[in-house]
Amino acid sequence: MKFTKLDLLTLLISLFLFSSCKDSSSIGLDVDPANAVSGTLLDTVTVTSRTVKDEATETFYGANSAGNPTRYPLGLMRDAIFGSTTASLAMSVNLPGSTATSFSTTPVTIDSAVLVLSYSTDSLNARAREFYGDSTANYNITVSQLTENLSTQSSWLSTKNYASGDVLGTRSGPARPNTKVKVTTIVTGGADTAVVQLPQIRIRLNSEMIRNKIAVLDSLTLTTNARFNAAFKGLKVTATTTGTGGIMFLNFAGTTSNLEIYYRQQNATTTTQTDTIYKAFPISTATNAVAATVAHDYTNTPVATQINTPGDYQVTYLQAMSGIRNRISFPYLKNLTASLGSKIVINKAELVIDSSDPADSIPFKIPPRLAMYRLDIAGQRQLISDGNPYSSTNTTGDSRTAASGVKFDGFYRFVKTGYLQNSYSFNVTNYVQDLVDGKIIDYGTFLAPIATDVTSVGYINNTLTSAQNAAPVVSNYAYPAPTSAGRVVIGSFNNTNNRKIRLNIYYVKTTAQ
Repeated sequence: MKFTKLDLLTLLISLFLFSSCKDSSSIGLDVDPANAVSGTLLDTVTVTSRTVKDEATETFYGANSAGNPTRYPLGLMRDAIFGSTTASLAMSVNLPGSTATSFSTTPVTIDSAVLVLSYSTDSLNARAREFYGDSTANYNITVSQLTENLSTQSSWLSTKNYASGDVLGTRSGPARPNTKVKVTTIVTGGADTAVVQLPQIRIRLNSEMIRNKIAVLDSLTLTTNARFNAAFKGLKVTATTTGTGGIMFLNFAGTTSNLEIYYRQQNATTTTQTDTIYKAFPISTATNAVAATVAHDYTNTPVATQINTPGDYQVTYLQAMSGIRNRISFPYLKNLTASLGSKIVINKAELVIDSSDPADSIPFKIPPRLAMYRLDIAGQRQLISDGNPYSSTNTTGDSRTAASGVKFDGFYRFVKTGYLQNSYSFNVTNYVQDLVDGKIIDYGTFLAPIATDVTSVGYINNTLTSAQNAAPVVSNYAYPAPTSAGRVVIGSFNNTNNRKIRLNIYYVKTTAQ
């Protein structure tokens, strides 16, 4: 690559900033002919990356909100690199059908009470359930009663801890996220029937406690969810384990998670017999709040070293569930025009992030997707222009992105795709062009893991519906909810094993000044 019309000072600056501009084959980058882009390739632009703690995020937005998390975490996971991660749940319990109910028998005799927590479905494989870590380990799950009314809260940050009192029940055993269960269902006036249900956790609760806390409530208290939640404030669920452990993900979006109460009622035709009656008190974000609490402990880990002593390291770290993100920057892009002696038009800019250890090993599998976002002058998270196309329902989006039709991406390629393998990549053409031209200032650009089912949140697929235009959904891409637990070690720009983060720019010079 030749630089023309450069004075000595500019030439020295360019040599310092970019070292060299090599033919792609000399650095192991084989250009995919199907994606060939005209122009000069610049692949030596410095990219700095720093491991930093992520910020807390909301875990519930409101009943039937499009921004509610698609799944909720529960468990304990230990990792030599990332330390320990603990996830617990607080949940409101609602009346059956969200209408008045009664037990119609005095005194009420409770046969049994069971908390049913349904596993969330893997969005990429409908037959698999969401779980991260060691599903064969034994998990000790404890259910207690909340001492504060969750439904009256206005904020549900992932760092908030919810106080609880009486222990209502426990369960010990493996998670079995992909094993269906056989359950006996009650048929009024007929024989009980055994049915097979989708994978779920069933925790038997203390019958007498449930009787005293729910079944004996007066009829007025059982008329509305607001009155019921004031009396029975909800449940807290925690999980512990030994060894590596893991995080299970549960579904509260529908009607499959419930507090099931089985009680005795006088037979309608025979005074000498009673029937077992079943009531399901739903636990659903369609009606009321479910919140997650996530805690990370990085004591004596490589992650803690980088957090406490920022600097240039061979690798950096990324962890979901509001754990660890990377702050990246391109410190010399603002000098690129002066270094090249001309304004440029960027035909393509691609950020590539290599995993430092591409071995996708159990139990800590590499997360299948990353989010990329930036900060504005006020320190608020904003979407990258290349992931935010303009549309009639997104008038603040970028028209260049809408016209290009190029995907923002962020997916992990574990098999060879073009010239990429064991890498993430983002199209950042418009973002880099704006940085070079000085139209925007880089106040901070970040990478963080995100759930695989966020296929259009943040307009990643350049599509936008009215539901996705709701503010909570859009912000979820920049504020990833704790809906996945993946972690990955990525190579830094100065990684000596050539597993690194890098910015590839294809450009042409212009005569405009």
